[in-house]
Amino acid sequence: MQTRGQVTAELSKAIIKFERGHMGRGPKEVQTHLVNDMVVIRLKGVLTAAEHKLARNNEGIDLIKRVRSNLLEHSRSLLEEIIFEILGTRVISMHTDISTKTGDRVIIFMVEENLEQKYPCSSKEKKIK
Repeated sequence: MQTRGQVTAELSKAIIKFERGHMGRGPKEVQTHLVNDMVVIRLKGVLTAAEHKLARNNEGIDLIKRVRSNLLEHSRSLLEEIIFEILGTRVISMHTDISTKTGDRVIIFMVEENLEQKYPCSSKEKKIK
């Protein structure tokens, strides 16, 4: 059985690969956390230079959020498959938002199992916390 650290690292790598393949570029950094029955993924630095320029006004901000949300929603089945392959549990719902101020995106997957119980921290991971 994999540890929580191994699973979150695998999820982060898979999300980076997804972002590069389906969104055109990857994030600068990814943080993945398992919290109860949720997978919380923070992607840092996902906005393009053009999106940063668009984000200078409310209309541009709204456009970025709508386009990014639609793109992710169209790839939802693939993302759910990635989660299932790595965690062995089904996704119930997906929630996302993007900050045009920080350039970060957050994706939250609600799943059928308590992931903290399924993937406990290793003794090494407990010492780090």
